[in-house]
Amino acid sequence: MSVQWQKSSFSGAGGENCVELARAEPHLFLRESDVPGEVLALTAGGLLALIRHFKTAGQSP
Repeated sequence: MSVQWQKSSFSGAGGENCVELARAEPHLFLRESDVPGEVLALTAGGLLALIRHFKTAGQSP
């Protein structure tokens, strides 16, 4: 299956060490640019839950 990967806008000028996202209904695929062979397949709700988890984990009590 061929998908079009989109790099995060937070990748920086060089584009290294970034997160990439691709869409192939009904899934969204997530990977690290430096390890492109390891892909996480998520639903839209699963990706939202993952983002919320990381945002919450990064907050100070």
